[in-house]
Amino acid sequence: MRILLVQTPSVEGPSQERVYPIGIVTLAGRLRNRGHDLMLLDMNVEQDPFGTLKERLLEFHPEVVGVSLRNIDPLGNKTASLVPSFFVAVRMISSLLPRASIIAGGTGFSLFPERLMRELPEIRYGFVGEAEISFPLLLSSLDNPPRLKGLCWRKGGTIRMAPPSRDFDMNLYLPPDRSLLDPSRYLSLNSYVPAIGIETKRGCPFGCSYCVYPKLQGRKMRCRPAAAVVNEMEALHKEYGIESFHFTDPVLNIPRGHLEEICREILRRKLKVRWDGFMREDQLNEQNVALYEKAGCECFSFSPDGLCSEALKTLGKKMKETDVLKAAELVARTDVLSVYHFMVNVPGETTETVEKGARLLDRIYELHSGKRNLGTVVLNNIRILPGTPLEAQAREQGVLRPGADLLYPTYYNPPPFETLRYRLETMHFCKNTFMWQEIQ
Repeated sequence: MRILLVQTPSVEGPSQERVYPIGIVTLAGRLRNRGHDLMLLDMNVEQDPFGTLKERLLEFHPEVVGVSLRNIDPLGNKTASLVPSFFVAVRMISSLLPRASIIAGGTGFSLFPERLMRELPEIRYGFVGEAEISFPLLLSSLDNPPRLKGLCWRKGGTIRMAPPSRDFDMNLYLPPDRSLLDPSRYLSLNSYVPAIGIETKRGCPFGCSYCVYPKLQGRKMRCRPAAAVVNEMEALHKEYGIESFHFTDPVLNIPRGHLEEICREILRRKLKVRWDGFMREDQLNEQNVALYEKAGCECFSFSPDGLCSEALKTLGKKMKETDVLKAAELVARTDVLSVYHFMVNVPGETTETVEKGARLLDRIYELHSGKRNLGTVVLNNIRILPGTPLEAQAREQGVLRPGADLLYPTYYNPPPFETLRYRLETMHFCKNTFMWQEIQ
C-alpha cells in the first residue's frame, strides 16, 4: 500500500524553532517493515509547504495519507493558531485525492479528536496517543477495523473513540529510521533547542494542574534501556555528524538512576555529544549534576513554573521554593547554561506572592551572576487545555466564559494581575542584559 505521512505545520513561521518529526518517522519505519511503500513530508521545512504537499500527492498518488497535528498553537502567550493550516492540509488532500483514506494523529489531534473529526468529515480515522501497534493493524482492515487502542471512527453520525494506548513496551521501541527523512536538513535550523530529538521514556507520574502529559502518555513511566538510547545517539553521530540532541521526555531525570545510566554509557563509549532536556529540580544533587555535565549536558532546562511555594502548591508541582533554589545553587557552579520557565498570574496570585516571585528571580540571577551561566528566564501565562484540573478551576472561577473554545489560544490571566508578566519580564530582561554586558 502507498502511504504518505505528513507533518502539518507545527510552528508559527519560518523563523521559529523546528524539530525533526520523530513521530511520523518512527511510524514510517514500522510500516515499511510490513511491506508498505512510504513517502514522508514535513511541511515545516518547505519553502512552499502547500505547494509541496500538492506535488507529493499528485506524484506519489498515495492510497492512505496520515496527517499529524503536533501543536494546536505556538504557546508562549501567542494568539496564533496552527489549526487553520491543518484544516487546509486535510481539505487539500481530500480535494486532490478523494479516494485516499485520511488518518489523523499527533499530540494536537489527541487533545481534540472528536471536535476535529466532526469539523473535518474528510478524516476517515484518527488515533489518540501512541499508534505504533494500532496504525499498522488498521491498514490491514481499513473497511472493517477491529477495536484498536486509540482508534477514532465514525458510526451513525457520531464519533467513537477507543481508550488510548499508554502501555507500549519501550523495550520494543524502534528508533526512527532516519533514512526515510534525512536529518541533515535540520541541523542548522535552530538557535535555541537542538532539532534532533531522542525519546528515553514515556509517561509522567506527576499531576501538574495544567499539563496533559499524563492524559496522553499515562502516569506509568516506561523507559528504554540506556544502551539502546546511546546506540541511537552514537549511530546519528557517526552517520550524520549530529552532535547535539534534545531528550523529549516529559521529565528527563526520573526515575532516579535512568539518566545517570545513560550518562555513564555515553562516557564509557567516549562519545563526544551534547544534549539537553527538562529536569525535575528536586532530583538534583552534587553527584548527578557533575555526571550530567561530564557526559555532555549543554543546558539545564527547568520548568518549575511556580515562582513561590504557594504557586507551586496551586499548580500541583509537589515541590517547594527551596527545591528550586537548591537546584539553582547546584547548576550555577557548573560551566553549563541554565534556562528557567515560570508561569505568572497563577490561580490564587496575590500581592504577597508577586513579591515572593520577584525575590526568587532576584536570587536566581544572584546565583548565576558569578559564572554568568544563566541562559534566560521564560515567563508565560498558562495555556488552558481541555481535561486538566486548571480548566475546571478556571470554569468554576468564571475565568472561562460559558462556551469558551479551548481549541484556540486561551490563557489563564484574570485581573488584577493580567499585566504581571510584562512587569516581571522587564525586571528579568534588564538583569539578563546587564549580566551578559557585565554592567553593575
